[in-house]
Amino acid sequence: MQDPRIELLRTLLSRQVVGALGTLHAGKPAVSMVPFACEPLSKALVIHVSRLATHTRDMETSPWVSLMVMADRDPAVPPQALARITVAGRAEPCPADAAAFEQARGAYLARFPDSEPMFGFADFSLFLVQPESVRVVGGFGRAGSITRAQYLQAMTAMP
Repeated sequence: MQDPRIELLRTLLSRQVVGALGTLHAGKPAVSMVPFACEPLSKALVIHVSRLATHTRDMETSPWVSLMVMADRDPAVPPQALARITVAGRAEPCPADAAAFEQARGAYLARFPDSEPMFGFADFSLFLVQPESVRVVGGFGRAGSITRAQYLQAMTAMP
């Protein structure tokens, strides 16, 4: 029997395209919206961000981030019971000369093909969020954590 936490993780990462990125901004929490993709080789979450955004500078200063991905709103489900995951990890820059760049860029553009022109903008860059742990909430009383090893295994076996 499949672990329901793993199924929810896979479902949300494959169906949802934006998340709430939590960073530290001058030592205080800050949250912004970012589109993300899943990089199939490293299993990192790929974000493409502008240097004009404070979250980019925040990640350069402190790489520890969280990324929350939520299910779509369902009027039959109380907001507090919406399914969601929160990935905690390190955001690492992925410059154009990095070995992982083409794979990460390809994963991002496969999900967001209209973003291709932004790769020509000097202020945009890729970051790879390397998950350390994932908190999974499937609704009231249905929460649990997934380790990095479990995350990697789940993403490796993802169809």
